[in-house]
Amino acid sequence: MVGLLLRAKTYRRLLAAQVAALAGTGLATVALGLLAFRLAGDDASRVMATALTIKMVAYVVAGPLLTGLTLRLPRRAVLVGSDAVRACAVAALPWADQVWQVYALVALLQTASAAFTPAFQALIPEIVDDADYTAALALSRLAYDLEAVASPVLAAALLLVVPFSALFACTAVGFAVSALLVASTRLPGATGRGSPSRLAGALGGVRAFAARPPLRALAALNLAVAAPTALVLVDTVVYVRGPLGGTDTGVALALACFGAGSMAVALTLPRLRMPGGVRPVMLTGPAVVAAAAATLAAGWAVAPAPALLAAAWAALGAGCSLIATLTGRVLRDCGGHCGLPPLFAAQFSLSHACFLVTYPLAGWAGSHLAPEAAFAGTAVLTAVAGGAAVLLWREPPSASASARTGAVSAAGR
Repeated sequence: MVGLLLRAKTYRRLLAAQVAALAGTGLATVALGLLAFRLAGDDASRVMATALTIKMVAYVVAGPLLTGLTLRLPRRAVLVGSDAVRACAVAALPWADQVWQVYALVALLQTASAAFTPAFQALIPEIVDDADYTAALALSRLAYDLEAVASPVLAAALLLVVPFSALFACTAVGFAVSALLVASTRLPGATGRGSPSRLAGALGGVRAFAARPPLRALAALNLAVAAPTALVLVDTVVYVRGPLGGTDTGVALALACFGAGSMAVALTLPRLRMPGGVRPVMLTGPAVVAAAAATLAAGWAVAPAPALLAAAWAALGAGCSLIATLTGRVLRDCGGHCGLPPLFAAQFSLSHACFLVTYPLAGWAGSHLAPEAAFAGTAVLTAVAGGAAVLLWREPPSASASARTGAVSAAGR
């Protein structure tokens, strides 16, 4: 991965833009919670829940539509314009004095993100060689994991010296830095000139998901990622502060274990030889998650312990990363005639649609189910999603025959 950063200038600059934008996004998440408390007091949780729902709806609905509308536009204009809108929306948040204004600005911010992220992700396979693509995906995954771990710590440090409204200014600076890096980088041109219509561009990725077995399997694997991720993000505080009697530091450490498991896999995958392609590696992910959740359920029923939860959270992070890190390779291989941007937009939309289901489900489980029942339910849901992916993503007969022939030849020798 270090070699990729040294020799791929365009990718290096785009990764820096991604890191700058992610750092700002993490700060804005902390600041938004504090703004919600200032405006709504004890009702801040409802405001935050509504804001997160708006975010997910924007991702699910706006991603494919905006990709179709912008498919024929220069990539640089789409990315820089999205960053500019995000910077303006965030910069305006400290001036909001009504809850509805917060909702409107969040909707604008997340709609711009729904345009930026798929377009950015679709660029990566066009600017790096095939041999470096897994490393590029791993670095992108590391950036997301590091943001989840580092941003709250950075926000806490900044709040010691500045008011929370300054975090929004820092976020706007992050988006501005991202825009400047993208604007100064030479990028491939628009890819949608041959599309029959903008509507066809918007629906092309969704149609590809319905038509291609690997993409149908990927839709199931999205659920296998969303179920454990929602469990961790929503219910960690419930289990650590409740049955385990832990502290806020314990909550942060448990979340860090999930991120550490994900980062460990992301660092390992570029060095892993995959003679059978990404299919067996990605299908291992749900098995790891289901086994870890089932083991946690059994262990918790006997004796709840912080070490047990930490180990299980790390395993869940590793299983999710086995799927999420390699998703881009499946999309690249299935690009076909519809092109990469519509596929990445469809994946962006479908993956977040899963979170629209699993976030409320995890919230309900944390409030109404015993922890071991919630863990067992996560294991079952992930196993079902993984089983569906196996059935949908069957190996071509020629590949299976080749594998058997190779095994017979090896035995003969």
